[in-house]
Amino acid sequence: MTTPGELLGSGRTADVYVLDTGWVLRRDREGRGDAAAEAAVMTYVRRHGYPAPRVRPTGSRTELVLERLSGPTLLAALVAGRVGPAEAGALLAGLLRRLHALPGRDPADPGARVLHLDLHPDNVMLTPDGPRVIDWSNAEDGGPGLDWGMSAVILGQVAVGSTALAEPARASLVALLAGPSPLGREAVAEALRRRAANPTMSAEETESLREAGELVRKVAQLT
Repeated sequence: MTTPGELLGSGRTADVYVLDTGWVLRRDREGRGDAAAEAAVMTYVRRHGYPAPRVRPTGSRTELVLERLSGPTLLAALVAGRVGPAEAGALLAGLLRRLHALPGRDPADPGARVLHLDLHPDNVMLTPDGPRVIDWSNAEDGGPGLDWGMSAVILGQVAVGSTALAEPARASLVALLAGPSPLGREAVAEALRRRAANPTMSAEETESLREAGELVRKVAQLT
């Protein structure tokens, strides 16, 4: 196990520590993920020009070493008024399109693409070199519609909530789905199913899924 330095922050399932110059260590507290598989997908998309952080191999399922990025998350910039909701939604849409334009990893399934499956404003960092997409722990290969569905449902859950982010999230959702996308009813249903099975969600978040699904289908004109 790697010996880390100062604790930089904690998320729902992992802690991030200073490691050495320019690098941080993310340690999974619950052992659900596979850091080696996550590192592999990040290395793959970076090799094809996608803006993911650099990683260093550790051989561990629970520890991931990645470059330390500077700049706020897209969510923090949105809350601070540095980025507008429509701009945030358009940025997410562009990142999804850019990801799904990469060649797939499975020669046996030419339609499959790398999917992030958790692309939302708190997983995009606005660095001096441009946006970088972080937290690839849910990534897998499959049809791009599901990736759009997951991002849309996550925004939809916030949009139907009672926090100050509800209206910005709704505007971001509208901007996310303003252009052409592969999102369909089946993708929305699968995204809702996966979110419902997510053990890190609160009871309130789980209860919001029905209304969030209705909003996503309405915005995407799938009803």
